[in-house]
Amino acid sequence: MTDFVAILYIIAFALFIYGLMGLTGPRTAVRGNWIAAVGMGVAVIATLLTPGMGNWLLIVLGVAIGAVVGVPSARKVKMTAMPQMVALFNGVGGGAVALIAWVEFNSTDGYAHEPAYIAIASLFAAIIGSISFWGSNVAFGKLQELISGRPITMGKLQQPVNALLLLVALACAVVIIAGGSNELLIIGLLVAAGVLGLTVVLPIGGADMPVVISLLNAFTGLSAAAMGLALDNTALIVAGMIVGASGSILTNLMAKAMNRSIPAIVAGGFGGGPAVAAGGGTKEARPVRSTSAADTAIQMAYASKVVVVPGYGMAVAQAQHTVREMAKLLEKKGITVAYAIHPVAGRMPGHMNVLLAEADVPYEQLKEMDEINSEFAQTDVALVIGANDVTNPAAQTDPSSPIYGMPILKVNESRSVIVLKRGMASGFAGIDNDLFYDPKTSMLFGDAKSSVGEIVEELKAL
Repeated sequence: MTDFVAILYIIAFALFIYGLMGLTGPRTAVRGNWIAAVGMGVAVIATLLTPGMGNWLLIVLGVAIGAVVGVPSARKVKMTAMPQMVALFNGVGGGAVALIAWVEFNSTDGYAHEPAYIAIASLFAAIIGSISFWGSNVAFGKLQELISGRPITMGKLQQPVNALLLLVALACAVVIIAGGSNELLIIGLLVAAGVLGLTVVLPIGGADMPVVISLLNAFTGLSAAAMGLALDNTALIVAGMIVGASGSILTNLMAKAMNRSIPAIVAGGFGGGPAVAAGGGTKEARPVRSTSAADTAIQMAYASKVVVVPGYGMAVAQAQHTVREMAKLLEKKGITVAYAIHPVAGRMPGHMNVLLAEADVPYEQLKEMDEINSEFAQTDVALVIGANDVTNPAAQTDPSSPIYGMPILKVNESRSVIVLKRGMASGFAGIDNDLFYDPKTSMLFGDAKSSVGEIVEELKAL
């Protein structure tokens, strides 16, 4: 049986890796996800077949409860709410690891007769898992707007408090490893780590939330791998390391895309506040030029190339299908249409790619920032739908701006720009967008889906 279980684990790992390879493109992503899911099913079966696994009735009951809660939630969630769903599910994984560490502490009398490496791995998993669980819940609350997206800080006490909480958690771990078996020690460790998760994520503003989700995802993977080491479970080690490594790489890439360091993001205090001028002062009243759906349709109908720049506003309005209908009408007129994708547009990595793929937008038309930026100078009309900070020229022109140095989509280099927004509200960074006041820019105010729908009707009439 032991050999059979080992073979099943090897099959599961191969499916994990093969499935992950499929996630490199929209066309193979669904298949890759299913392959990885089958791999996880094989790993679960292998774990259940391990001799001395325990009470099968409780295991089946737990799986059933998880399925009853998880499957309907995942099926009913809207694409706009997917980031918070990812944050919530990720947090559940970290919480599960923390609870397993607590159970292991009790079942081994405080690791009394266990090798030191098992105690260290288990306690590491407990700390990181608890941080991930509570931090992910804060991220969920901010994304769901149950908690203010503004940074919530303790001012100068923020970092000292964080350091104190980390020291308390580590001190409890050291005492346990040294032989302490009082259950209050593991409870104190979990509580200190949990509060640390809250105090680390609360000061982080909405502008950094996509990176935070990725970082917490990596934390959950690392905690699972550590717990796998403690439990001698190969599936947890491999799956946890895959999640931890891929999450860490993604976090680093996203931080670079925002021109911000990961320590600066964790330090918090950026984004989600009221709009201020690009230079960081009070918001100034500057003139803007508005337009209509009819004028927008005429302008695009006489263009040679149109670039659509999607943002979270498009996701909120669920306008992707209407945008696709508009693009088809333009293409029938011989107009070239492309979509400019910023790495951190929306609220999670790949948010815009997923939405546009849902609307059957050809993958070839999705252009990443580095590829599309050189094409804006030859673009007749750049249609910005709900994107804000990722198009703000202040990131390149204003050294006093909080987002100065962040790579942006250079829509301001287009011959003309049309921005679809409900109003003049700021983006996640909480700063005014200089693009809105550019003489080449026209604002089409209203719900994105309704506005694009009106443009579609005007295009049909031309």
